[in-house]
Amino acid sequence: MPEMKRTFKDSVFTYLFSEPQYMRELYLYLHPEDSDVTEDEFQLVTTENILSVGQYNDLGIQVRDRLLLLVEAQSVFSVNIALRLLMYLVVTYKAYIAAHEMSLYSTKAVTVPLAELYVVYTGTKEDVPETLRLSDLCGGRGSVEVEVTVLRGGDSSILGQYVDFCKIADEQRKLHGLTKVTIQETMRICQEKGILTPFLASRRKEVVDIMEMLFSQEEVWEMTKKEIARDARQEGMQAGMQAGMQKVTALYSELQRRLDPLGRVGELLAALSDADKLAALAREFGLSI
Repeated sequence: MPEMKRTFKDSVFTYLFSEPQYMRELYLYLHPEDSDVTEDEFQLVTTENILSVGQYNDLGIQVRDRLLLLVEAQSVFSVNIALRLLMYLVVTYKAYIAAHEMSLYSTKAVTVPLAELYVVYTGTKEDVPETLRLSDLCGGRGSVEVEVTVLRGGDSSILGQYVDFCKIADEQRKLHGLTKVTIQETMRICQEKGILTPFLASRRKEVVDIMEMLFSQEEVWEMTKKEIARDARQEGMQAGMQAGMQKVTALYSELQRRLDPLGRVGELLAALSDADKLAALAREFGLSI
């Protein structure tokens, strides 16, 4: 399998489905009628995570005349996803129009890929609707409608295996917390059950790195929220709490961005529980803490 490029903000979701082989499998799950589609017809159009400084869990794929936008919803499900995907679609269409030098003021109609919007839900909530609509947020009214199809897996497809992987990881996390044991057990169980076997066998290190980074990030956010909430209560400063969270999150994300290309992400992981090491890293890159 060819080497896959991983960015410092990748989630397992985006890392898996950015690989042409699995991208094609996902597309055929959604459009089995296009069985003759080839891997070289796919283009990844995910450019940036516009709504979060954390890890990516949004994926954009262009194939033939279709534009597929997917967002992962893990254990938290929100009806606001329809609005989130609308914002994502607008940014993606804007980039497409600019890349093809189209004029929206011309009398000639422009042609853009047909948009299909999906959310991949990997949680356990049962009463999740099959479709989300933007009008649900507007009392059923409005001139703009967006429909998002909810995908939940439940089969042996590549999508179903990914959902199973997430559920196993969640189960192990409940047992072992944000630890390496959780990651090791997730890998072991998936291997025994034949879940994402080729992918996890060939990309084990990368997947472990992604999960460790995600766990470390969650720990930092939880600790930071508790500390800032305590200070905010003592000082009666709600605004200070929000500003403090944004500052710490921005510092963490920027250090992640700078250290990952240097192969030094492990230093950030070590610094998460050591204020002196974190301060040293911040000084090294000229960042305030």
